Amino acid sequence: MSEKLLNDRLLRALRRQPVDVTPVWIMRQAGRYLPEYRATRQRAGDFMTLCKTPELACEVTLQPLQRFDLDAAILFSDILTIPDAMGLGLSVVENKGPRFARPLRSANDIRKLAVPDVEAGLGYVLDAVRLIKRELHGKVPLIGFAGSPWTIATYMIEGASSKNFSLAKGMLYGQPDRMHQLLDILSRSITDYLNGQIAAGVDVVMIFDSWGGILSHAAYLEFSLEYMRRIVRDIRTAGRGSEAPIILFTKGGGLWIDDLAGSGCDAVGLDWTMDIESARSIAGDRVALQGNLDTAVLYSSPATIRRHVAEVLAGFGKGDGHVFNLGHGIHPDIDPDKVAVLVDAVHELSRPYHK
Repeated sequence: MSEKLLNDRLLRALRRQPVDVTPVWIMRQAGRYLPEYRATRQRAGDFMTLCKTPELACEVTLQPLQRFDLDAAILFSDILTIPDAMGLGLSVVENKGPRFARPLRSANDIRKLAVPDVEAGLGYVLDAVRLIKRELHGKVPLIGFAGSPWTIATYMIEGASSKNFSLAKGMLYGQPDRMHQLLDILSRSITDYLNGQIAAGVDVVMIFDSWGGILSHAAYLEFSLEYMRRIVRDIRTAGRGSEAPIILFTKGGGLWIDDLAGSGCDAVGLDWTMDIESARSIAGDRVALQGNLDTAVLYSSPATIRRHVAEVLAGFGKGDGHVFNLGHGIHPDIDPDKVAVLVDAVHELSRPYHK
């Protein structure tokens, strides 16, 4: 069983149970907008060293909790650790993003892939989880995460981020069997990875489908959501995984709220383009909802931030099952003081919505 937490608002909200105020955490809350993060990053020397050194990953995971009254910590890592463990040679270039030294360019490249042993290939992540849990002392839940099979596949095929995803989409439409082969091995790898994180101590897991929104309706259901559904199912049947709430987030996924709500997950993350009142109407009481303030609101005045927080809270309305978050990750040039305004406003203004 999970340890007793001093603040379990997030877990209660994800299970659609009563809370005193709406819980709040922020995607990329441990990141470049914090000067203390930048100092730790400089000390590490490069991004991958920061990810692969459990003590440093723990340090940056805890930094935002020392500044803000957040209701969760999220593991500091990267969605591309799995393909790195598969031997594709990940590096992260400053101001340019991830690069793979050996992207997938042939059927043989895919055939050679194997599900990585989590302890052997990704043990540094599990070590970070164990260390973070010890350092949290039960203060708040710890969120673990992975990228979705489709999102990870795009990087493995393109070799980097992309504007039009021509190689990945070309495989999807031109060689669908090959794409399914890749997505299958990734879904099994992600299931093992998330189960490993849960066994190491994370309380919640989230799947980031950053590029699901670039797909057509039919392609999304077949090549993205189906594989996330499999992961949810397989986590549910694996030991402690049945206890850990699962959040699915598809950027640009507003068209598929009904499908996501029927996937078996506990919560659906909403980006900033989706009206939360409409999403709640569609999802009903099947799932909790997470989101969905536009990150750019944090460039505005404290009064404006509070007004937009109030609008999101009013959009969801009274009742249980709302986790406040941004509609995407926080931008590197956001003033941390604005984050404090956001967090405090959520707790203060949400109280009337709960019994």
